[in-house]
Amino acid sequence: MNPMMAARAYAAAQGTAAPSAPGGNVAPAGGSEFSNILQSVIGDTVQQSRAAESQMSAAVQGRAELIDVVTAVTSAEASLETVMAVRDQVISAYQEIMRMPI
Repeated sequence: MNPMMAARAYAAAQGTAAPSAPGGNVAPAGGSEFSNILQSVIGDTVQQSRAAESQMSAAVQGRAELIDVVTAVTSAEASLETVMAVRDQVISAYQEIMRMPI
């Protein structure tokens, strides 16, 4: 997940205008945009986890360097922590909405 995707996801969650991309395009803030970003980030997380697993397997077989394994695992861990942080924020927002009087 790159910083621009994180900024867009945050802007969509806050209901504000999303920051412009380097090309000058402004992404619309909305639920479908946020869900697309979430799906993309979760897909990237799964892909990075699989890459880390394949690096570990290659290291066990003697075909990969330890630094490559550590880099892949660290990248997968950072991606998973980002997804978990977004999940925690969504749960917190849901709980806050449920506490609001009708």
